[in-house]
Amino acid sequence: MLENPRSARVRTVAKLAKRRTRDETGLFLLEGPQAVREALRYRPEGIVELYVTPTAAQKHPDLSERAGEADLELVYTTEQVLDSMADTVTPQGVIAVARQFPVRMRDVFAASPRLVAICEQVRDPGNLGTIIRAADAAGADAVILTGRTVDPFHPKVVRATTGSLFHVPLALGGEVGDAVTAARAASLRVIAADVKGDDLLAARESGVLAPPTAWLFGNEARGLDDDALGLADIALRLPIYGRAESLNLATAASVCLYETAFAQRASVTER
Repeated sequence: MLENPRSARVRTVAKLAKRRTRDETGLFLLEGPQAVREALRYRPEGIVELYVTPTAAQKHPDLSERAGEADLELVYTTEQVLDSMADTVTPQGVIAVARQFPVRMRDVFAASPRLVAICEQVRDPGNLGTIIRAADAAGADAVILTGRTVDPFHPKVVRATTGSLFHVPLALGGEVGDAVTAARAASLRVIAADVKGDDLLAARESGVLAPPTAWLFGNEARGLDDDALGLADIALRLPIYGRAESLNLATAASVCLYETAFAQRASVTER
């Protein structure tokens, strides 16, 4: 059992909370049974180390079973050691170190996607994690991160995805212009989410959302700059019927993705 919270091994794991360490090692931190469970189910080959407390191992016996199937050694630790490794205050007794797994943008569009989310300079980890989760739930084919969008392997992003990180291909590091050009070359309509755009409800009724679509989402505070907005085929906004000043980016993105998923599935049913 790993008992010393100041050991080199513990410090090495804890450093993965920092972007520089993640970039240097190509590794990232998984915290909590749900995230680790999804990793074991969908990407067991990417898990490098798996740490659990005896209490957590008893509470989640399926993790031990899946680890055994993947030929992974379970390293038992004290609660204090696990807390020292974790970025969160409540890691729930389970932590894993895993390899990052970004995909290439060109591979995303070579697969003839019907629904893609492009995130341009999304800076809040919780927002990005929620967008990835919503994209997964809506059946999107990929999420593309451009500009200075937050690292998708940031611990807070990983936690906010609640495991969806392992279900949706993520392409990162490109420029928004390249993403839009690639989307259009793959016959996707590029729709910008913007408060100055046309009404989403009217667009839905006119059939605009039914064809293959790439949604373009911008920064939480500033939205999309004029250059990025100008790249889109059209811009749409969510109408505000109540007194709210605006919608949170992740909430708005979730609605946009789901509206498109509804329209695309209705179109298939009609055909």
